Amino acid sequence: MERDLKRELTKFGLLAAGFLVFYFLPFSEKHVQEAIIGGFTMLGSYAREHVLFCLVPAFFIAGTITVFIRKDAILKLLGPGARKIISYPVAAVSGGILAVCSCTILPLFGGIYKRGAGLGPAVAFLFSGPAINVAAIFLTGNAIGWEMAVIRMVAAAISAVFIGLIMQSIFKEKGSGGFAIQESGEQLSWQEAVGFLALQMAFLIVGGLKIDPIVKASIMTVSAVAVFIMAIHFKREMRNSWIGETWDFAKKILPYLFFGVFAAGVISIALPQSFVESLLGGNRFGSTLFASVFGAVMYFATLTEVPIVQSLMSLGMGKGPALALFMAGNSLSLPSMIVITKLLGKKKAFTYFGLVVAFATIWGYIYGNLLQ
Repeated sequence: MERDLKRELTKFGLLAAGFLVFYFLPFSEKHVQEAIIGGFTMLGSYAREHVLFCLVPAFFIAGTITVFIRKDAILKLLGPGARKIISYPVAAVSGGILAVCSCTILPLFGGIYKRGAGLGPAVAFLFSGPAINVAAIFLTGNAIGWEMAVIRMVAAAISAVFIGLIMQSIFKEKGSGGFAIQESGEQLSWQEAVGFLALQMAFLIVGGLKIDPIVKASIMTVSAVAVFIMAIHFKREMRNSWIGETWDFAKKILPYLFFGVFAAGVISIALPQSFVESLLGGNRFGSTLFASVFGAVMYFATLTEVPIVQSLMSLGMGKGPALALFMAGNSLSLPSMIVITKLLGKKKAFTYFGLVVAFATIWGYIYGNLLQ
């Protein structure tokens, strides 16, 4: 009864907040109109550039991990009982091979967390996926310099391990993911499961590479056709479980993700650029902290953070805030924060957000002042 009352009060609060926004917001003002258009523009850009070839494959991969990858294999490498010297480096490296943004990593994180991975290794994977993006490291080296690229990679790898260890030590639990598992009565052989997963991973990874369009299209087409052929040969129960798990991830993540992308687009227009630049100059602790918080809230599509940081550095942004923006901006965004809160709950989610901002700030300050 008390839970129902709380739910109804929450609904009432949301309705009241929406009414107040629509009642008082000056829609006739030009800057308000531009901010709203900015939100829809970012949402449209995200839908065109990321949904079909990033998020959709990621949802299918998450479904594959949940249904076909044996739970004991996940537990052996990433479970709470696994040796830390193995589980955390494996989580960091396996996340880093994916050229994905802070939103595309979410269904993959949900898949391994749901399948029994310890909270610590799962969080290390969640952080490292976008933060140690191999494609972004090479682009950083070419555009800004290899000193920044190397320190970015090292700082992100070390931070992923320590953030995971801290989360595991605080909450001491294995994954549940906030989803209901649909166990299939039949299981694929490990060769079939790994092959099926590898084909989908190839589609996702190649889709994010800057290579010859014909080569990219050929590889992605072959991978997609091979996945389709394998899927139609599965038993109906297994195929339905796979599709059901994929849809379960999509319906629970996409609505929050789209709302967050829209909000990030509004903020990116509403927040004056001159104000941001004045707070990011030099290598002060305050500017580094602001860069971490700003990066955590804003949404950067895969690889787009490099030209943005490069532009800000040309306007006077210090190296320390630049590193902090890279680390926090890749790992978090307003859309991903909304979804992570949905998956982990407020307590664990906000602990993770705080750790990301803290580690990004510390590394940025060290790099800006002590490693020059």
